[in-house]
Amino acid sequence: MEGFLNFRITPWLRRLITRALAIIPAVLIIGIFGESKTTQLLVASQVVLSMQLGFAVWPLMRFTNEKAKMGEFANRLWLKILGWITAAIIIVLNVKLLFDMFVPASILKAFYGLFGLPAPAQ
Repeated sequence: MEGFLNFRITPWLRRLITRALAIIPAVLIIGIFGESKTTQLLVASQVVLSMQLGFAVWPLMRFTNEKAKMGEFANRLWLKILGWITAAIIIVLNVKLLFDMFVPASILKAFYGLFGLPAPAQ
């Protein structure tokens, strides 16, 4: 990143800054919520990361599929198909997770009942 910003710092200072940016918020949150809530916090962080994954995979697939930008390193057809299928699965599962979390239980039961599926446990 420093090449894009024309901002040079020594490697040990860069490591110290990046590790502090990662550790300090975690220590603060654990300090606020307590050690007993760390499992819930870990699950919440994984849900957030899961939601962000679709936003990372989509542009990655778009960028690496472009022959003009990637040249000979552009994705081959089989990799494009596999990548887009994977991206679609990630996005669909995230939409389902949001749907299951925020739609009321009565509507969920009716919706899943239309397809003959059991409603997820709340």
